[in-house]
Amino acid sequence: MQKAVRKYLIALEAGDAEKAAALFVPGGWVQSPFLGRLPVREFFAKVASASSGAKLTVHDVLVSAEGQLRAVAYYLYDWSLKDGTRVSFDCADVFNFDADTGHIASIVLVYDTHPVRGVVQKKYP
Repeated sequence: MQKAVRKYLIALEAGDAEKAAALFVPGGWVQSPFLGRLPVREFFAKVASASSGAKLTVHDVLVSAEGQLRAVAYYLYDWSLKDGTRVSFDCADVFNFDADTGHIASIVLVYDTHPVRGVVQKKYP
């Protein structure tokens, strides 16, 4: 699980939708506080349409101690938007894995939207 999470984070930082999508089961999705629940490729398309780049500083990748097929990535997301605006915030993304394939089934993004709401809210086309 940790390996898949780290591969996803590398793909996210690179803006590589295909590499990210390859880690998911068919029908896999990402749920974002701003964008709602989207299929992974659609999520990446939306983020790419607003982004000029990102730098992730991974603090930790935690695997469920309760025996669930779940992991959490805790990281700092330094995000550059196409209009030149930059915003940084801490994220704790919850990864849920498919028991049959070991692939990512879903990710729920968890972060405080208050510090970034004014900067990001209207930047998605």
